[in-house]
Amino acid sequence: MEATKGHQAMSGMDESQLAARELAVRTQHLRHVGEQESIASEAPEPQPRTRTPIVDAGHRSHKGGAPAGWPQVSVIIPTLNEAQNLPHVFAKLPRDLHEVIVVDGFSTDDTLDVVRLLRPDAKIVLQQNRGKGDALRCGFEAATGDILVMLDADGSADPSEIPAFVETLVAGADFAKGSRFREGGGSSDITPLRRTGNRALNGLVNFLFRTSYSDLCYGYNAFWRHCLGAMKVDCTGFEVETLINIRVARAGLDIREVPSFESDRIYGQSNLRTFRDGGRVLRTIVRERLRRASADVKAYQHSSEDVHHHVMDAVADSMEAAPVEAS
Repeated sequence: MEATKGHQAMSGMDESQLAARELAVRTQHLRHVGEQESIASEAPEPQPRTRTPIVDAGHRSHKGGAPAGWPQVSVIIPTLNEAQNLPHVFAKLPRDLHEVIVVDGFSTDDTLDVVRLLRPDAKIVLQQNRGKGDALRCGFEAATGDILVMLDADGSADPSEIPAFVETLVAGADFAKGSRFREGGGSSDITPLRRTGNRALNGLVNFLFRTSYSDLCYGYNAFWRHCLGAMKVDCTGFEVETLINIRVARAGLDIREVPSFESDRIYGQSNLRTFRDGGRVLRTIVRERLRRASADVKAYQHSSEDVHHHVMDAVADSMEAAPVEAS
């Protein structure tokens, strides 16, 4: 699933470099002809809202349709000042996605300009409040695909791994969880302190909830949309991955880990704060442990069973078809 190499042979650049160069050239041209006003200014100023506003939804296929019967894949990308990183992320997105949803969290750079320039088919959602948890909740509400993929915008997660997640779900899993610590995975970004904290929190969750996770605090996941009934995301920060992992486990879903490699952030600095966000994760674990497994989660298991079987039947005939191809 490697990207086409023709352009590399001609120019010596990979697709992400070409995309970045195209962005720079076109931005310079816009300024030259006097179009100084930011494209993002056409949208209302992001403010806390009572419901998720979608300010741009171009449902145009980027590179053709997916194979007949293949599940529709929605990729949700939370952003906060990621204008420099998005060209690299978009260049590696698989072909034939159902939709790309960019949830913007009050960016002050050219993030929305870049989205509209490089992915005019993307659905842009203005975040209601602040924080990654709130961004993902907004994205989940806007998604219409059979499968939802959570993808970071900083270039640390490799979009070309998405087909492996999709294949895991089509093979029978409800929830495909990325792991840097399974064979075939890894990280060049995680610090010794964060690794130690992740290991401790991971062990605590496995002990309290009888799970067998290898990487609790990694946010690269994909799942069938019926899982949303178990997640019920109601947090705002980086603790969202822990919340989701605990709730899908308590709902008795089929969770399978997918090896994933985490690279360094390409540009900028992470919004993650080790001690602050580690404390939020710990409080989430304690709160979820004290919370009773609610009757509505148990009811969800029965109501979602028919939905899952219906979707699985729809893709059964396409098991031999080629999976989502990388650009």
